[in-house]
Amino acid sequence: MLLEKGALTSDWVPAFKAVPRDAFVPDRLWPGTAGGNRQGEVIDRNTDPARWWEKVYSDVPLTTQWDDGAHTGTDKGRAPTSSNSMPKMVFSMLGALSVERGNRVLEIGTGTGWNAALLSHRLGPDNVVTVEVDPSVAEEARRRLAAVDLNPLSVVGDGAHGYPDGAPYDRVVATCGISTVPYDWIEQAAEGAVVVAPWGPPYGGQGVARLRVGEGGVAMGRFVMSSAFMRLRDQRDTFPPTDTFPDASNWPSTASRRTTALSPDDMGAWHHMFTLGVQVPDMFCRVEWGKAGAYRLWLLDMGCTSWATVDYEPGRTEFEVAEYGPRHLWTEAEAVMSWWREKGEPRFERYGLTVTPHGQRVWLDSPDDLVPVRAP
Repeated sequence: MLLEKGALTSDWVPAFKAVPRDAFVPDRLWPGTAGGNRQGEVIDRNTDPARWWEKVYSDVPLTTQWDDGAHTGTDKGRAPTSSNSMPKMVFSMLGALSVERGNRVLEIGTGTGWNAALLSHRLGPDNVVTVEVDPSVAEEARRRLAAVDLNPLSVVGDGAHGYPDGAPYDRVVATCGISTVPYDWIEQAAEGAVVVAPWGPPYGGQGVARLRVGEGGVAMGRFVMSSAFMRLRDQRDTFPPTDTFPDASNWPSTASRRTTALSPDDMGAWHHMFTLGVQVPDMFCRVEWGKAGAYRLWLLDMGCTSWATVDYEPGRTEFEVAEYGPRHLWTEAEAVMSWWREKGEPRFERYGLTVTPHGQRVWLDSPDDLVPVRAP
């Protein structure tokens, strides 16, 4: 199936056969969807082995930890915090990494250890360093790696800092989402190295960036696919509660009211959220669900000064807007979506990212065509 999809290329087939996924999946798992944003009910290998094997060899992500390990039991926790990624994504990212014989690889996010095992089989364990922030997750991965006779250097630590003692690296791959490329990764990469990482703004939307490290410590490259990875712990987003915003609990209070032809449903795809988050980096959203597919979309700013709501109902062509505060957040969103349409409705593959010692910027089509950032 993976070969047919083009995700598994012939050069990775030997590693795929030698390092089976089931060797890196615990007895208890919560299967996800292809998008990675929903988990099903628990499956236990000891009580339902047939379903366990079916899910392990399906092209879906498998959640293996909730709430940094604080959650126990068979129910779902609040937030998934470790998983075995869907095979198509694993091999697509390994393909983007373009490893060559003799490469040294830094992996950020050991997780279950499967990705580190695949790299170790391909390149030799002495050429792989894998960093995991959670000691218990790292120890379980070490045990599973040893069981297949592959022992890369396994480091417990904050992946944002990489592992300078093993530098320089020819390849860097992150199996966790980021909103800022840690510059330590670039500094620890050799000139010409490839960095592959899931990148997305706090608003939502995430794509895999493939960067090439050039002269002067500048890394640059395009996004190659969409993705949905758990955040690097160092960069998890914390959004203020809605009721801390002025008059939000008294909606609509004194908010200005109008209608809009822009449907919230027309700005909810992954690439829309990415575009909105890049251009308005301090904005985030929440959804209140109603009946029969209706909902209220909230847009809020991190400074807790302004909010906007738009009420969606299926079949309508005009939608009620309320805007409160010194900023008009729905107006800002309308401007971003207008820009997106004027640019030909770009998907991820037209966007790119440049990282320098002084910061990072997203661009469209060319590094010289920076995506505008709308300052508050």
